[in-house]
Amino acid sequence: MLLGGCVSVPDAIKGTSPTPQQDLVRVMNAPQLYIGQEARFGGRVVNVDNQQGKTRLEIATLPLDSAARPLLGQPSRGRIYADVNGFLDPVDFRNQLVTVVGPITGTVEGKIGSSPYKFMVMQVNGFKRWRVTQQVVMPPQPIDPWMWGPRPGWGYGYGPWGWYNPGPAQVQTVVTE
Repeated sequence: MLLGGCVSVPDAIKGTSPTPQQDLVRVMNAPQLYIGQEARFGGRVVNVDNQQGKTRLEIATLPLDSAARPLLGQPSRGRIYADVNGFLDPVDFRNQLVTVVGPITGTVEGKIGSSPYKFMVMQVNGFKRWRVTQQVVMPPQPIDPWMWGPRPGWGYGYGPWGWYNPGPAQVQTVVTE
């Protein structure tokens, strides 16, 4: 029996377009062409600015996987401002991974530190905050061509062919819901 898994984009960040814009470099090369188009970006929240009636998230964007989760270990693709209606507590969002979806509204001049920077701005219709967890992955055991499945009395340690050491377990950091 084979088990297969299918990963899909969570409903909160699906949006209405089958292919929302996700290429920040392309958008920043000609931002006026993309105003009003739906976009989906994700990454790490580096700043949270509460304004009258909205919260502006400054996001260092990262590439997204097929489930719209930010990919860890990748360099930032650039920064965006994502405007969310209402109040979001900075304590809950600063330095967290998020994915946002909504229409592109333009660009605005800002600063990163003391350096000038042009930010793409979008109005957020949906967002998802992700958790980062670690999981242990054990190396595979050798395949026994003569017996399939669990063997009573055998496991790690001494087996019918001597000692089997599975080696060190790997710890992977993954993004989850």
